[in-house]
Amino acid sequence: MPNYGGFSWKRLLGVSAAKSRISRATGIPWTKSGRQRKIGGMCCGCIIPVILALVAGVAMAVMR
Repeated sequence: MPNYGGFSWKRLLGVSAAKSRISRATGIPWTKSGRQRKIGGMCCGCIIPVILALVAGVAMAVMR
């Protein structure tokens, strides 16, 4: 009977758990996609208020 992904050497040796512990302790995701998602979320959270302030500033300048 073939193995359909039920066994993992990394899980057996504790590699997955070590990666999880490191990620939780540092707050930095281990995977590339996780790091990109975290950076993207930080940028969007920071950029949106800046864009709104710029739009408000331009709107005020146009109204004068």
